[in-house]
Amino acid sequence: MNRFLSSSVNRIDAKGRVSVPAHFRSVVQKRGYGELYALRCLDQPAMDVGGFDLLDRYEQRIALEDPFRQTADDMSFFCHGDGSFLKLDQDGRITMTDFIRAHTGITQDVAFVGRGQFFQIWEPERLAAYGAKVRQRLLKLRQATTGEAAP
Repeated sequence: MNRFLSSSVNRIDAKGRVSVPAHFRSVVQKRGYGELYALRCLDQPAMDVGGFDLLDRYEQRIALEDPFRQTADDMSFFCHGDGSFLKLDQDGRITMTDFIRAHTGITQDVAFVGRGQFFQIWEPERLAAYGAKVRQRLLKLRQATTGEAAP
């Protein structure tokens, strides 16, 4: 498997480290990521995490912008200044830095969520609330598309 799929929750240890799920570490290894890049999610209290391909995706989008417009500058700040690199230790753990904790609200447990080409780090209760909203939006969309009434 070469995609980040599924989700799991792991506890942060006394030194502030958390084990990345084994199936995520397998994808990291298959993709040859030496380091992970973590970027604050714009609209949610989560971190988007991937390899340099995640950073490349943002930089390709910035390259399409006029470099003299504020949008290009804002996008550069977002992906270059509002992210951080994470190192996996020999046991497959990453450190939950203050940078990550401040944005996500993570304290004791970390939820890892696969997003295909990258994964996200969430505070578990916030992820549960977000997941409920996502399912509700998709149900409304399905009902609007099929003409079904709500259950």
